[in-house]
Amino acid sequence: MKQQSPKLEKEREIWRSGYNCVVGIDEVGRGPLAGPVVASACFFKEKSGESIEEFLNLGIKDSKKVTPKKREEIFSKLKKSKIVKYGIGIVDEKTIDKINILQASLLAMKIAFLDLGLKSEKDVFVLVDGREIIPNISVSQKAIIGGDAKIFSIAAASIIAKVTRDKIMEEYAEKYPEFGFEKHKGYGTKFHFEMIKKYGSCEIHRKSFLH
Repeated sequence: MKQQSPKLEKEREIWRSGYNCVVGIDEVGRGPLAGPVVASACFFKEKSGESIEEFLNLGIKDSKKVTPKKREEIFSKLKKSKIVKYGIGIVDEKTIDKINILQASLLAMKIAFLDLGLKSEKDVFVLVDGREIIPNISVSQKAIIGGDAKIFSIAAASIIAKVTRDKIMEEYAEKYPEFGFEKHKGYGTKFHFEMIKKYGSCEIHRKSFLH
């Protein structure tokens, strides 16, 4: 059965309860052997109307279920839209090795949320993909397992985070061409392991993932 794209059911429920701003947050890059973990926080300023309907019909869903070309197209429209606000959080491989990947992911999410630059947080509700809420931010939150497949704002954030991280890894591919980062984006493919065996690790490899 074809997977349905998430709509705005959860956001509308939270809007009706009195919150004015519903932020979806997701991260990508927990599993790779190299590169940063990247998070995005995203919300839609418009609750109804033609502009939001355009996005609802765009096929926004979990970034893993969207082709690279489609992700780029959606990201471009999100980036240009006046009704979309998003923030980015990036935590590098050295910090991941220092504090572990779970804490690094939560830190990236916190940075992404703060990057929104919201002046008032009292009417903000944050929906986080996963099992954990973000520590040390003073807003209402709910963690939702599989949120990128269920919640529209989280799905949009997952696409923004994925495209952002892919671009970072493509830039690293130019610096470290022997590892083929443009193909696997740092994930542990057979080819990637073979190149690590052949050349050793490089600066952007997560040393704690290679032991």
